Amino acid sequence: FGAPEPIPPPRAARDKRPGMVTLWPPLATDYDDDSVADPDRAWLPSGQVRMAHQLARQIAAWLAPATALHLPARGRNVAPEDILVLVRNRGEFVQPLVAALHAFGVPVAGADRLRLTEPLAVQDCLALVRFALQPGDDLTCAELLTSPFIGLDHDALYDFAHARPGSLWQRVRGAGGLVAEWLGEVLRLADFSAPYEFLETILSGPLGGRALLLRRLGEEAREAVQAVLAQALAFEIANAPTLQGFLAWMEGQDTDIKRDPDAPLDAVRIMTVHGAKGLQAPVVILADATRGREDRADHVVVALDGTPVPVFHGGKPGKVGAIGAEAEAAAALAMQEHWRLLYVALTRAEDLLFVGGALARGTAKTPAKTPEESWYAVVAKALDGLGGTSEPDAVWATAIVHRACMDGDAALDPPRAARDGTSVMLPAWVRAPAPQEARPPRPLSPSTIAADDIAAPPPSPAMQAAARRGQLLHALFERLPDVVADARAEAAARWLGVQAPDLEDAVRGVLAATALGIVDDPRFAAVFGPDALAEAPIAALVDGVVVAGKVDRLLVEATRVRLIDFKTGSRVPASADAVEPYHLKQMAAYVAALGAIFPGRAVEAALLYTHDATLIGLPPALLAMHRPRLGGAQATLGGSLR
Repeated sequence: FGAPEPIPPPRAARDKRPGMVTLWPPLATDYDDDSVADPDRAWLPSGQVRMAHQLARQIAAWLAPATALHLPARGRNVAPEDILVLVRNRGEFVQPLVAALHAFGVPVAGADRLRLTEPLAVQDCLALVRFALQPGDDLTCAELLTSPFIGLDHDALYDFAHARPGSLWQRVRGAGGLVAEWLGEVLRLADFSAPYEFLETILSGPLGGRALLLRRLGEEAREAVQAVLAQALAFEIANAPTLQGFLAWMEGQDTDIKRDPDAPLDAVRIMTVHGAKGLQAPVVILADATRGREDRADHVVVALDGTPVPVFHGGKPGKVGAIGAEAEAAAALAMQEHWRLLYVALTRAEDLLFVGGALARGTAKTPAKTPEESWYAVVAKALDGLGGTSEPDAVWATAIVHRACMDGDAALDPPRAARDGTSVMLPAWVRAPAPQEARPPRPLSPSTIAADDIAAPPPSPAMQAAARRGQLLHALFERLPDVVADARAEAAARWLGVQAPDLEDAVRGVLAATALGIVDDPRFAAVFGPDALAEAPIAALVDGVVVAGKVDRLLVEATRVRLIDFKTGSRVPASADAVEPYHLKQMAAYVAALGAIFPGRAVEAALLYTHDATLIGLPPALLAMHRPRLGGAQATLGGSLR
């Protein structure tokens, strides 16, 4: 086991408890026949493919009620989460094993770590993005047609696409039907959607992309899909949210998905031996124990004047002298690590340990055999010393088995409830698209109720000057009432000097005199008194619409509410009947809102024209005639948001 000192005699952590070690015969790779190889993975040796399928068949038999694997130390049958498959590395063997487990209906969590762009579900999602960016790409279109989203097999794709006159997408669009509609909706979403919205709408919306992926690829695809969506959100935070940028970002990074090994999951786990450190499982399978230690290092690190320097020897011919000595020392350390990993792998099993693997490809003269330095050879030697017996096996023909304390059951954990295979019936609303969310009404501002009804020419310099004059007067009306009467003139001049230094002294003097004349006028003493409010914000629900705005002066009394709004234009109407209709509509909206805020009190409204200090009261009957139709206004405002 690579220990620097002799290992003390071991002591079982669960002495006198049932356990078993099983050694399956290694599966050979035929040197001249790959007929059993998976056509989609023809580059793999047939022995590895056969090992993947046979191991999946064995696990499926363990989980079947008729041939269930019994855990004598626990007094129950094995469950998927009890099984841990260990491999030396995340090589090409893991993918056919996961595919075989899916084919046999075994729930599998997949590898504990994998490259984000490797899962088929991720590749299918990226194919959606590529197609949206370039629908004329025949290869991408063909990938989508054979993906879980559409579901054509290769024969159907050939019959459909062979001898077409144009691109594959033109052929699909010309044929029409559900496929063309589905892909057409994908293209429509690409015109207006950021990467996350694009993918999430396809996966969770009416197109049902996530359900199609899970139906073909199994529950393992769910985690990969969520990882893609998380990457889309991360991309949008740091970059401009474009599909082209997201695709380049995904293809240019080496992000790994790491599954939490301690997370509860009712599925078979596949992990590397190194990643399984600290974990245990009732049933552990060493699936590729027939491999020897591979020394592929093409360099050593030699200390020159105390500085470590990598020296590339190029292989066995270059391992001479000091370089050869360093290579031998490195090989010895690697061999110790090789045995330490075996110790880790063996001690992950709590109850049952199974060891197997596939041999390398042999030749007619030199058939493949198990390397002497392989884990399989060491376990076989140990079982021989322990008196392991050869027994018939339904899946592997024969197996070498060593049992201990298998006299009867000793339940260490409570028996699980029997699995009856029933599934929960979900209500229809779970899979139905979410209804369109009602858009909240936009608050209605009385000052803009009738703004669209007035033709306003481009402002002339005189109009711009008048508008600024009105703003300054409004500000003075708000501030002067809080100043002592004797100091108002000085305060007005000082404030105008700071806020409008570009105006001539005579213009500032006229503005100050106008403001002081109105504030000091006895007719307006109440609305400019200490009990009145300046620029008072109000909001109320009127006819189902939120009316919100600011009142220039508001005086709330015990039995009435007085409202005054300032108008700074030079056109002063002769009477209330001559007031502009849009001003009447504005004041009617204010009165309606204040009536809702102060029910039972009379609301009096007036307009104060600052040009010549004219106060025009607005009779309630006149305002009632101009009360705006708030329902129509709400509809108009809502429509502007769509």
